[in-house]
Amino acid sequence: MADRPTLRIGLIGTGFMGMAHTFGYTMAPKTFDLPAKLDLVTVADVTEAAAAKAARQFGFARATTDWRDIVTDPEIDIVSITAPNALHKEMSLAAIAAGKHVYCEKPLAPLATDALEMTEAAEAAGVKTQVGFNYLCNPLFRAAREMIEAGELGEILGYRGLHAEDYMTDPSGPFTFRHDPAGGGALADLGSHALATAEFLLGPIKALMGDCVTMIGARPDGHGGLRKVEVDDIGRAFLRFENGATGVIEGNWISTGRKMQHDFEVYGTKGALAFTGERLNELMFYETGSPSGREGFRRILAGPAHPPYGRFCVAPAHQLGFNDLKAIEVAGFVEAIAGVAPEPFNFRKGLRIQTLVETAQKSSRERQWCSL
Repeated sequence: MADRPTLRIGLIGTGFMGMAHTFGYTMAPKTFDLPAKLDLVTVADVTEAAAAKAARQFGFARATTDWRDIVTDPEIDIVSITAPNALHKEMSLAAIAAGKHVYCEKPLAPLATDALEMTEAAEAAGVKTQVGFNYLCNPLFRAAREMIEAGELGEILGYRGLHAEDYMTDPSGPFTFRHDPAGGGALADLGSHALATAEFLLGPIKALMGDCVTMIGARPDGHGGLRKVEVDDIGRAFLRFENGATGVIEGNWISTGRKMQHDFEVYGTKGALAFTGERLNELMFYETGSPSGREGFRRILAGPAHPPYGRFCVAPAHQLGFNDLKAIEVAGFVEAIAGVAPEPFNFRKGLRIQTLVETAQKSSRERQWCSL
């Protein structure tokens, strides 16, 4: 594959997700037979020191404090956006207008109307897009969906989904971009993952009832005062799926003691599945019909039988991690850009999740079920 084209990458933002994107771009070519080579060209951050440090640490050739330098650079093919949520729209639209492929972290945009504008712009321009929902890249998620679709659980009766962390538990923690009504809230930040997983496993949600609550009403503003918090600390929704199943999801960033509880439970007439993100290489499976006194969940450990686990390790139970899932996500995006596979989770799918989030928020305000 010596004649493979090279895709040149520009990264906006050098925090947690900027680093995760870089790991994905670095690991994917070493793990998968990609149809293109990847070249880390320019990284941008708001300060010169942060951008320069990231360039050295991540291996980018150049650093800048102006993200527009990346968008306007004719050498750049892919723009990765890991900036605060409220900036996603402006950056994405500029990159799309310049003919770049765009890899944007979730949530795609603060409003579904913004996400729709971004989606339609990308589709009209013919560029490829990716939204960062890399938990869906877990090989065990695919195994769970295959088991559900094959009827191993029988008729699906119920679903529970949860994404809970505790990084906003301290009331003295400062007001951040996540608390800004233009781009924040636990349902948008964490509940979006729970909603994406629910539809990945069980298919479309047809109606929901939301309940969004703010438990910490004000946060330090960084200037000696307090700023009112208007977004939810906990967002929940009851769900009705098109396949007849019902369920519930929750996004919670004040869940004391929880660091990465991205969980789901699926209940059917023949069996059940249970998963927790804090043990992301294990899937629990219950089958009905066991002798009395021998009932219980059994553990399925991730291994080469669950593609693409075998790309990373030939031995089962040796475990994949968060950044491995990011490498899987990058590989799928590169294949889509090359035209050898469909986009795994494009802006259209990101729009769908934002629509679900807004519908849940609307339902919470109106205190009634809302259809989709």
